[in-house]
Amino acid sequence: MNPSSVYTHPFRTGWAARIGWAVLAVYILYAMSTLEFSGSRFIAGLTHGRDFLGRMWPPEFTRWQLLLEDLAESLQIAVLASAIGVTLSLPVGMLAARNLMPPWITWPVRALIVLCRSFHPVITAILFVKAIGFGAAAGIAALVVFSVGFIAKLFAEAIEEISLKPLEAIRAAGASFLNLILFGVMPQVFRRFLNFATYQVEVNLRNSTMVGIVGAGGLGGTLFAAFQRFDYDFVAAILLTIIALIMAGEALTDRVRAIFQ
Repeated sequence: MNPSSVYTHPFRTGWAARIGWAVLAVYILYAMSTLEFSGSRFIAGLTHGRDFLGRMWPPEFTRWQLLLEDLAESLQIAVLASAIGVTLSLPVGMLAARNLMPPWITWPVRALIVLCRSFHPVITAILFVKAIGFGAAAGIAALVVFSVGFIAKLFAEAIEEISLKPLEAIRAAGASFLNLILFGVMPQVFRRFLNFATYQVEVNLRNSTMVGIVGAGGLGGTLFAAFQRFDYDFVAAILLTIIALIMAGEALTDRVRAIFQ
């Protein structure tokens, strides 16, 4: 048997695809010209980057108490935002699942999810800083909105992919809607939801250090102030602290996933 009659060439393209690639290439060249991106500028940037990294070394950890205080605040922001966001995402995701709810419920809920996903956490943090003032509360609120937009969407899609046979059997037994969710839906999506939740914790750990740049608490504010003072050795210490926080968070979430596998 001729292999070509069984397998399709993975890179086979038609005229429409070729025209699309050509248009994309032309647009990339156009964007590079309008954004003043050039090879000489890139090479000059590498030189400046080398000088910048030289000014960051060695890191300065003499203000370790300030680092630990801001690190603890970033951790608290991430944990609280994740806990609240994941808790809210459960009912929101179920209301958005089209195999559980009628369209007049799913469409408004899905519009809410899209609204939560429309803005970057930093932009949302700016809005909350203006609304409720500087501090960790604004950061928590911004990350809760971001978490609901991300987790609820994934959770709704996971519910829509479940098998309906267990649900039909539970309905035939006369079970209530709550029992339908507890014994028909959750057993099928629990592991995926756990993966979504632990991943969101990792994401919020990163974002909790970023929303502080606009005054929403955490390490971001200290990092921004250090950049403004040209205190680059302290900047290096903050960046290393953020890396350590993210690595510890990933190790912890990997451990949680392994426990429930």
